[in-house]
Amino acid sequence: MNAVSTLKIEKIHTLVTVDDEYRVLHDVDVLVEGDKISAVGADLPTPPNARVLDGRWCVAYPGFVNTHHHFYQTLTRNIPAVQNAKLFDWLLWLYEVWRGLHPEAVRVSTQIALGELLLSGCTTSTDHFYVFPSTAPQEFLDVEIDTARDIGVRFHPTRGSMSLGRSQGGLPPDDVTQSWEDILADCDRLIAKYHDPKPFAMTRIVLAPCSPFSVTRESLAETATFAREKNVFMHTHLCETHDEQDFCLEKIGMRPLEYMESVGWVGPDVWYAHGIWFTPEEIKRLGQMNCGVAHCPVSNLRLGSGICHVPALLEAGVRVGIAVDGSASNDSSNLLKEMQTALLVHRVGTGVTEMPPQQVIRMATRGGAEILGQPEIGQVKPGMAADLALFRLDSIDFAGAMSDPAHALLFCGSAPRAEYTIVAGRVLVEKGRLTGWDEQAVFHAANALTADLLKKAGK
Repeated sequence: MNAVSTLKIEKIHTLVTVDDEYRVLHDVDVLVEGDKISAVGADLPTPPNARVLDGRWCVAYPGFVNTHHHFYQTLTRNIPAVQNAKLFDWLLWLYEVWRGLHPEAVRVSTQIALGELLLSGCTTSTDHFYVFPSTAPQEFLDVEIDTARDIGVRFHPTRGSMSLGRSQGGLPPDDVTQSWEDILADCDRLIAKYHDPKPFAMTRIVLAPCSPFSVTRESLAETATFAREKNVFMHTHLCETHDEQDFCLEKIGMRPLEYMESVGWVGPDVWYAHGIWFTPEEIKRLGQMNCGVAHCPVSNLRLGSGICHVPALLEAGVRVGIAVDGSASNDSSNLLKEMQTALLVHRVGTGVTEMPPQQVIRMATRGGAEILGQPEIGQVKPGMAADLALFRLDSIDFAGAMSDPAHALLFCGSAPRAEYTIVAGRVLVEKGRLTGWDEQAVFHAANALTADLLKKAGK
């Protein structure tokens, strides 16, 4: 039987625990045994054979949690034709490219997204994959999960779906939609093969029809029933744009949230991406129903969709996490960049006191853990998962900012790379570099794949 590996991070300059008291500690050690934190304190003894990391001049946090993404979109970012497009026009143009997806494109795009997330201190991520071209094998989530396991990230893939094609009044081309029978069969297969309901799980499956404008009413209702039979969570886009509101009112005769309520898509096992255009009354209902919202500030700004009413959501008791969204709509997978933007964007219109840095850190850690139903992540204390993100403070970016080193990362600098990112006790970023793989090789592979996808789409 293999001995449990031991890791000690020594003399951390500033440790933001995000525990119930939001304690900020200085000059402390963190001891990790296996995949869990075993001790936090000053001058801890170093166990025999422990690996020791230097935490001096580092600020440490629980690993950040990304609550919404589309990994495959890392291959279609910064495309001039859609740089200034609104959501529906952006989707219509890019669907023509995404219908050419294939397993190698999925593998490399997953590497890119997870690599960027790790470098920004993210240790747990979801991914909303919903494009399944009729010309490709449907095992795209298998490719993502295998890649995430190879890398070592904690992963909650959401099995997306589209069943309402253009010929039926939906937005996507028919050849990237699937029948409900095929969708249900693959959801069942993925849950049986990969879903781990136990604490400290590294892989959990979520069911995630894409949006009100790309799935049928029957698909939504039956997904809710099936997910609850299997005891898995549910996720979808909701209230992202005025176009979506208009679509729901015109085609369904209901506002988006009312539609979700009518098909059983509310409760503590549900979270929505974006949630920009909820009314004040709907925000109260969301809190009463204990729904969650993945806040994607950069994507919302990039597409001109609007600013989510996060302070009001939090006041109403809605679970809120931070998310990068798809890289085609924000052009990066940098969770720290999202956190910096979240700090600032809600001070416009809502008020300068409405988004303190402590709230941003909490949303990016415990907020995400609450949305995903994984309470053993999101805090630094004994017994919790050994998921940590450390960033160096001793650079010119933070000169003059040491009166509050816990929050300098949000107010200063340009989203620097993590010094260390640790997931389940494994060091996956060291000295600002991904461990065990070649970033330049991924860069060149991605560019070749992007060129090929655009060429085949006639773009």
